[in-house]
Amino acid sequence: MGCAGSSQAKSDGNVKKIRKPKPWKHPQPITKSQLMQMRDEFWDTAPHYGGRKGSTLLDDSLAIGIAGDVHCKLEIWDALRAAADAELSLAQAIVDSAGVIVQNADLTICYDERGCTDSLHFCNSFVIVLALFDKSAKYELPKYVLTEPTNLIRET
Repeated sequence: MGCAGSSQAKSDGNVKKIRKPKPWKHPQPITKSQLMQMRDEFWDTAPHYGGRKGSTLLDDSLAIGIAGDVHCKLEIWDALRAAADAELSLAQAIVDSAGVIVQNADLTICYDERGCTDSLHFCNSFVIVLALFDKSAKYELPKYVLTEPTNLIRET
């Protein structure tokens, strides 16, 4: 199982240089620990609701297809989380190497340039490779996972 990628977007010169999000204000002042809890909750649940969703071509392969879907989706989410936690130059390298297409330079909207595939092995040694996805998947990151709000309460 794995993701097969294309570097076409990179060679076209369409790679968007990432930047920090513009300053933003939370609706109510929050502490650093509250912000960290919000971030943890987002990263724990984001892969279940956004990004790649796919299906396989054969009913017998559904479980394997789901496993491939989860693997590829988690790979992109892991890259986005690492990029969100990194300095800008490292974040750029992470999204570029993961095949992430950055729509908004602040990483709030990204797409996956790769098509994930899953190999099914049968007893008679035939291998079928199923393309699980036919288009890019959208990944949306809230600003609170990327930067701190301007009204963050500093704990002492």
